[in-house]
Order: sequence, then C-alpha cells, then structure tokens
Amino acid sequence: MKKALARTTACLALCAAASFANAAPQCSSDAVVRAKKLLTFHFGEDDRISISPDVKELPSIRNPANSKQQFKVLEVWGSIYKGNYRMRLIYYVSGADCTLMGQEVLEYASL
Repeated sequence: MKKALARTTACLALCAAASFANAAPQCSSDAVVRAKKLLTFHFGEDDRISISPDVKELPSIRNPANSKQQFKVLEVWGSIYKGNYRMRLIYYVSGADCTLMGQEVLEYASL
C-alpha cells in the first residue's frame, strides 16, 4: 500500500511539474502581438507576415539604470515569405503588468 501511494504521489508531482513547464510565460500573449507589430514596422504591411505562437523565456537581464531590477526577456519567431526573424522582447513585470522596455529583431540567415 505504501509503495502504491508513493508511486501515485511521484506521478502526480511529475505531472504537475510537466504542466508547469509547459505553461506560457507571463507577458507571452503581449509578446506575440508586439512581434507582429515589430515586423510590420520594419517591413511594412504584408499579408505574408506570420508569428509563431510559441514564446520562449530567456534568462532575465538587469536594468542598466537600476541594478536591483530585472527585465524579463521573451523570444518570439516570425517570418515573411521565406525570411525568418528572431525577436526578443524585453519587459519589466510588476504584478500582472507587463511594460515593454526594449525589442530586438534579427534576420535568421547564413551569409
């Protein structure tokens, strides 16, 4: 009986960890919307712009103006026709509020 309880507990813990790991990072929906706006800003309106809904949280960075504050960095991928673009959106998070502090776009290409 103890072994079955231990196995069940371990299984529940692994399932909870897996669901937590797959949870979307805070600010991810805003990052997807802003990524589309970023590509549109750089390349103009184009029906071929697409943004991946997958958002990856990268290691945070320090606020250069206040070393006690951290910025969240989210990576989003997008494409226009055959070009692929990696975008990093930098947020200051306060509670449930996401304030965009910076953004970067880089074409993914081998030259």
